[in-house]
Amino acid sequence: MGYNRSMIYQALYRKYRPRTFEGIIGQDHITQTLANQVKAGKFVHAYLFCGSRGTGKTSTAKIFAHAINCTNNQNGSPCGKCELCSNDTGDMDIVEIDAASNNRVDEIRDLKESVKFAPLYGKYKIYIIDEVHMLTDSAYNALLKTLEEPPAHVVFILATTEPHKLPATILSRCVRFDFNLVSVEKLTKHLEEIFKKEGIKSEPEATKVIAGAGEGSVRDTLSIADSVSAYCGNNITLEKVLEILSLNDSQTYIDITNALFAKDLGACLEIIEKSYLAGKNMSVFTKDLSVHFRDLLVIKTCSEPNKILNLPKEIFEKYEAQAKELEAKDLMTAMKVFGGIESELKYALSPKILVETAIVSIIAGEDLKKN
Repeated sequence: MGYNRSMIYQALYRKYRPRTFEGIIGQDHITQTLANQVKAGKFVHAYLFCGSRGTGKTSTAKIFAHAINCTNNQNGSPCGKCELCSNDTGDMDIVEIDAASNNRVDEIRDLKESVKFAPLYGKYKIYIIDEVHMLTDSAYNALLKTLEEPPAHVVFILATTEPHKLPATILSRCVRFDFNLVSVEKLTKHLEEIFKKEGIKSEPEATKVIAGAGEGSVRDTLSIADSVSAYCGNNITLEKVLEILSLNDSQTYIDITNALFAKDLGACLEIIEKSYLAGKNMSVFTKDLSVHFRDLLVIKTCSEPNKILNLPKEIFEKYEAQAKELEAKDLMTAMKVFGGIESELKYALSPKILVETAIVSIIAGEDLKKN
């Protein structure tokens, strides 16, 4: 019995991969510059796209590559309709190389030979080298020779999450663009649009939690949304999101913070035990508690804190009320203690005891205001 290919589910990050510069989220400083170069028909021979995973480096590279040869670009983006956009013809002049698996000098030497040949259909031959920091030293040297004297018909787009690993000789020959982490606000709006198209109902707070869990990565955010929708179906609630992500609700952090700064060790231990028995990951618990301390510090020290935090109104009001009762120096002390154990939690035989020890050390310290 055969299968219907149309029934195969397509992941959200693939289904909604942008096809134009307008679809790239949170990188206007880059996409506008590239679009202007397309409209002017003026390109440099080598670009370097840097940034965290899932921020749009590869998608931008592919859009830019197609736009360079597009015969009817739309405001700098590929039109999607001309011969070089609408079929495989345009792809013949775009070469994608994954440096993670093709990092030897032999592959780069092959590239060096292939750049001598003119593009088949478009004006330019574009090479996209992803994870370029994975190349070997000898491969870097071979690539450098090509970058020093590239043919006029060749454009290189290098992408990396770790630009500090690239030799200075490579960096100096590229125009560099740094991709930012995407704000929770923009990720939330993006999710809302996708959920609407997919016919998925999601509570506003649930959507925001998913966006926050993506930590600035569009791809990670959509992957999390996929997991959540698979569990919740077409009705996503905050309670179910917290459950599947093994997160605690905001009230848990409010309660343990109140207990901590009231020096109520018993209440702190009870909250930790309850979270632990509920299957909450102690590393995540510690990270989120540190974030809570940071949020309270932002509220105490910034004039418009919720422009930074982007919290739901009811949660922000709770945090604001709590922040008024605490001292900034005490929050910084707690942040320092919990920030210090985050790396230790990965190797701890009993993460819960490590978290409890951190609580004890804060309560026993002299830095906190005594009641």
